[in-house]
Amino acid sequence: DVQLQASGEGLVQPGGFLRLPCAAPGFNFGDYAIGWIRQPTGKEREWVSCVSATGDSTYYADSVKGRFTISRDNAENTAYLQMSGLKPEDTAIYYCARRALCMRRDIGYFHRGQGTQVTVSS
Repeated sequence: DVQLQASGEGLVQPGGFLRLPCAAPGFNFGDYAIGWIRQPTGKEREWVSCVSATGDSTYYADSVKGRFTISRDNAENTAYLQMSGLKPEDTAIYYCARRALCMRRDIGYFHRGQGTQVTVSS
C-alpha cells in the first residue's frame, strides 16, 4: 500500500523555522497534487497547504499564509513544507497526502502515513 511519509519532527521556539520533507515512493509522484494536513492533539484536522502536480500552483490556509511555503521536487519524489515564523498554535502532527487536484479542505487526500510531530514552545 502506498503511503506518503512526512518527516522532520522537531521542537522549536516561537518564531523559529522547520522544514518538513514528504517522501513519496512507489507511484507516479508527478501525476498527483500533494497536500499537507495537520491535527493538533484533541482537535479537528486542518488542511494546511497544497501544491499542484507540476508545482506551478500552490495554495495555503489563511492561518499559515505568508509563513509557510510548499514545494516539490518531482525528480526526487519529494515534497516539502517550509515553515517559518512558527507559533504555538502550529503545534500538531503534520501529514502529507496525495490528491488528483488540490482542494482547500481535507477531503479526498489519501495515502497519508503516520505524520510527524511539530511542537512550538518556549
